[in-house]
This record gives sequence, C-alpha cells and structure tokens, in this order.
Amino acid sequence: MSNVITEQLTQAGKKIEHDSFAIVDNEAGVHDYTQAQWQIVRRMIHATADFEFNGLSRFHSEAVNAGLDAISRGANIIADVEMICVGLSKPRLNHFGVNTHHFIADEDVIEQAKRENSTRAVQAMRKAQRLGLLDDSIVAVGNAPTALLEIIRMVKEENLQPALIIGMPVGFVSAAESKQALTEVNAIPWIITDGRKGGSTLVVAAIHALLALTEAAHK
Repeated sequence: MSNVITEQLTQAGKKIEHDSFAIVDNEAGVHDYTQAQWQIVRRMIHATADFEFNGLSRFHSEAVNAGLDAISRGANIIADVEMICVGLSKPRLNHFGVNTHHFIADEDVIEQAKRENSTRAVQAMRKAQRLGLLDDSIVAVGNAPTALLEIIRMVKEENLQPALIIGMPVGFVSAAESKQALTEVNAIPWIITDGRKGGSTLVVAAIHALLALTEAAHK
C-alpha cells in the first residue's frame, strides 16, 4: 500500500515518481545498503540523476532508526541554509509536527561573524545552541563545511546530543574533510556523502525519504 502523506498529490505525479524510482533501481546495479538505507540513497539519486551516490552515501549503523524516531516525535530540523527549509514539503513536515529553523541570515549572526572573523554558518549553529534547539534535533548541513565542523566541535566539547546529523556540505574547502571527521563521531548517528559532492538538494531528498519511511512504519 502506497503512502498518502509523503507521496505526490496526483496520480500522474505518483506514476512519474514511481517510474523514476524503478529506473534508478534497474540502473543502479549492486549495492550494499539495507532496504531502508536504499530508500534514502535512491531518492538522492532521483533528485540529482547522479548514480555515484550509490557508494558515496554512508550511514552510521543507527542513522535510519534515529531519523525515524526523531520524525515520529516531531523533532526540530536545524538547517545550515534556508534552501533546505524551503525545499522541504510543508504538508509532510506538518503531518509529523516537525518544524524547521535556520539562522544564517539573521543580523545578529552576521554581526557576530564579523566581530569574531568566523563564518555566518558557525555563528548560526551557535545561535541554535543558545536557543536550545540542537539537542534531540535533526541537524541538516548541505552547504557549509564550517557549520558541520562546529557541530562536531560541540558534540566533542559541549556534549551536544542531536538525534541525527545529516552532513552533506558541497565544495572544495573542508567539505570532504568535515564529512570524514563526522564519520569518526560514534556517539551520534549520521548520514554523509563522501568527498566533495553534496548539497542542499541531497539533504532535502534524504529527509523526504526519512519522512516516507516514517509514514510507512506507522501503518
């Protein structure tokens, strides 16, 4: 039985999406992901038409369960950039009582970054921490490696305990290194894309897949 909340709204839309997933399944070839992990990777491939994510995507052993649990209890999603919040389906989030937050464009964040000669992404994550939003949340990083590095620092130095970290920053400076550093964090579940590839589109796809998995699990 198909999902209701996390499916396309029209029969035509559903058919196109299902046909696309079937093509991905057919062309992706062999993979080592669990069935649930593959639902996430498949949607990331669907969103980008890039089959390299079959292999580049990596999961902490508890990542999927942590994501489903967080969504089930209406955990916050804290994003490094607005693009993630805009890309997520509001009806799907509302169904689970999930709210999104980002602070990258806040004036106080910008001013603090200038004063400390740091980045807005770092200060945005620090603001989220001051507001008490990071613990038990899904932290979603699709753009800024410095945001991910700051989250890792908080986990190690401040006992930060988010429910799940989706670390997929894209780029050339510290992107690959920040994701590798996250894989060395065993206490917090994570999902990453190895190397330079990443982006907000992938994070949105991963979260939409988690929403779909959560709906299916509730049936």
